[in-house]
Amino acid sequence: MTILFEDRDIIVVDKVSGLLTMSTESEREKTAYSLLTNYVRKGVHRSRNRIFIVHRLDRDTSGVLVFAKSEDAKRYLQDEWHDFKKTYYAVVRGALVEKEGVITSYLAENKAYKVFSVKGPEQGKFASTGYKVLRESQRFSLLEIDLHTGRKNQIRVHLAEKGHSVVGDEKYGIKEKGVNRLALHATAITLSHPHTHQLMTFEAPAPEYFRILMK
Repeated sequence: MTILFEDRDIIVVDKVSGLLTMSTESEREKTAYSLLTNYVRKGVHRSRNRIFIVHRLDRDTSGVLVFAKSEDAKRYLQDEWHDFKKTYYAVVRGALVEKEGVITSYLAENKAYKVFSVKGPEQGKFASTGYKVLRESQRFSLLEIDLHTGRKNQIRVHLAEKGHSVVGDEKYGIKEKGVNRLALHATAITLSHPHTHQLMTFEAPAPEYFRILMK
């Protein structure tokens, strides 16, 4: 990880693809949370310094990830999270007919932990994904995503159901030789600072791999 910003209230990092945000039953040590906990404790195991998870990125999604350094900061950021602007880049398969638009649906999750769209609010939670095509190649399109809601796997599901799965998405798309990561990146977040309430924008440029895909 690269630390993009740090003060007494928050710590913002650029997470690499393949790193979990927090621990699972199969992986407890190599996570963004555990690495940053060790960082703020400066090697002192008994230190009371700690961090708090505000939101998550999928393991294979890279980009801007925000942690709080106090319970109050965490609570403020989570309470205001729906009003913050979250921007992603995605490389998807094919060319979209509509070059700009909004995808909406209600999302639910099955017992196999796979998310899918359902008919209405009785079965799922509302999700809205804005997108704009930035570039096109013979095989792929580079999209800028405006994440209006933050449901699990939302971007991946919406694009896959539209017929343009994210490159490298073996869960909702297809497996392909020569593709070594999910082409989804959280490139920017604009938030209100939990102490000063000042609007701040944190950015992480798209990985070089995205440019290679679009050649």
